[in-house]
Amino acid sequence: MASHETLDLSPAASSKKKKKHSKKRKAIEVTVDASFPGAAAPVVGYFPTGYDPLAAADPPRARLFRHEKHHNRVELVVDAPGGGPDFVGRSYAGEAAAPQLCGYALGVLDKATGTLKIVPIASNKILRLEPHFEVQQPAHSQQSAAEACSSVADTELNRQDLTQAYGTKKDKDKDNKWKSLKEQRNDPSAYLDLDLGESKTADATDSQASMEVRNIPPYDPAADTSEKAYLFDEIIPKNIRPHLLDIVGHFESGEFGLKGYGSFVSNRVNKLHELQGEDQERLAWILSYITHLLSLLARNSSMSKQKRKEKDQTIRGPMIPQAVHRKLLLMFTEPGSSSLSTEKYELLINYILVLTLFADDFRSEPTDICADLKMNRQMLKPYYDQLGCKSVSTGAFKPFFMTLPAPLKFPQQVTRRRRRK
Repeated sequence: MASHETLDLSPAASSKKKKKHSKKRKAIEVTVDASFPGAAAPVVGYFPTGYDPLAAADPPRARLFRHEKHHNRVELVVDAPGGGPDFVGRSYAGEAAAPQLCGYALGVLDKATGTLKIVPIASNKILRLEPHFEVQQPAHSQQSAAEACSSVADTELNRQDLTQAYGTKKDKDKDNKWKSLKEQRNDPSAYLDLDLGESKTADATDSQASMEVRNIPPYDPAADTSEKAYLFDEIIPKNIRPHLLDIVGHFESGEFGLKGYGSFVSNRVNKLHELQGEDQERLAWILSYITHLLSLLARNSSMSKQKRKEKDQTIRGPMIPQAVHRKLLLMFTEPGSSSLSTEKYELLINYILVLTLFADDFRSEPTDICADLKMNRQMLKPYYDQLGCKSVSTGAFKPFFMTLPAPLKFPQQVTRRRRRK
């Protein structure tokens, strides 16, 4: 049953404190119809982005789809004219599926008849229209590889433009973040003092050029001392060394124990008090860089999301400076990804082990670094072998030490011969 109510919407009735010179308007009698129709309640869609359907020359086309099996699931699709994105709102996802504590109603005023019709709307019928982009894959039978790559690149650029025009703030921030990262990767200055896997030798011969590429830090196979075997200036570039001296301040101020340094660094930080000048700075660079490499490794280890969440809560350590973190991402992550591949994971461990050798004057006892890496000696042995290290002992029931003989001798890969049939 409809209920009727007369409203006086004249300015005099709504506010009697208006100025005398205000313009008077004629009172309008409005009949409120709050009946509940037998038909289904209407579906309301709204645009959270900057898209304005009324500003377009051609009105957009709206379509409503209902699931064949689940009739309570609907999708509202609005096609933007001019080749823009489709705006899709779903009743079973997003805000419509979240618990709603408020009631909603839609009011439509018919000025001709003076009727205000109010219709209640369920919370799952108020749909947030998000922009959706359809990326068409090129047909390999009709396009060459070069044309396919060009088509994908053009589609990616077009998608970024549409995101900036119609996307949500979250999508815009994500695109800007990836755009900034890509610009840094394409910036030649970002790779200064960074040379991965390339060995510097006094005499570059054809045999060395055809040498097997090893997944280890930069090295010199012709070096005659352990100090020169691995290139320290390339392992710790000069442009990030000023950001690796915080450990000295932490040690001198007594805050070292509160910063969460690992076992290896904690057992050797007292050497900073014994050294002075360049030797102290060099050890500070090594210990700080080991700490940041361990932090990167702990945050990117391959594990389930639940275990990673639990582990991230237990990871404590000094904050990685922005310049150092940027350099580490360029060195150990693939373009477009923040996680470590298997190859980069092994390279990162090799960097850590080489720096431990520098810190211990190339006679390192690996017990504490095993604890930091959550690995035992048997698991680290292949890494030490790959670096050209040797294990020595001073006697029975005494700890083993890892040394680095020079010139470097790497293990040879054993190839098995096939049996003759």
